[in-house]
Amino acid sequence: MGKQSRARVLPESHAKAVGTMIRTSPRKLNLVAQSIRGKKVENALNELTFSPKRVAKAVKKVLQSAIANAENNHDLDVDDLVISEASVGKNLVMKRFHARARGRGAGILKPFAQITIVVQEKREEVEEKKSKGKGKKRPAAKKAAQPAQETA
Repeated sequence: MGKQSRARVLPESHAKAVGTMIRTSPRKLNLVAQSIRGKKVENALNELTFSPKRVAKAVKKVLQSAIANAENNHDLDVDDLVISEASVGKNLVMKRFHARARGRGAGILKPFAQITIVVQEKREEVEEKKSKGKGKKRPAAKKAAQPAQETA
């Protein structure tokens, strides 16, 4: 007699993972999240691996969790995954103080942030169809005739 499971909010081709209590400010975390939004999962993992930002390790863990959720829980193809959403939010803020001169104190805020990564399965076939319709190719005979006229 447990409670009923919640209905799935995301569509069938989506999977998500949430990383909470990441010890950095949301502004700094958002810089890393911006760099991976809309990219293929493979490219995003490479970018996070070689990123100089400290928080990139935590974001990479959350992305790997989203990939694992997509593969194991929702039977999505890992090679077709794209990051459709990477949203950042505030979490806890620890308040500390620093002793100052003449018996005063200065406040120190130590913020935490959270990130939600949603991956979506997109097929490659759509991109191939778009590239076929672009531009017209000239026949090879015209290209060959032009150099002959220049030499004459």
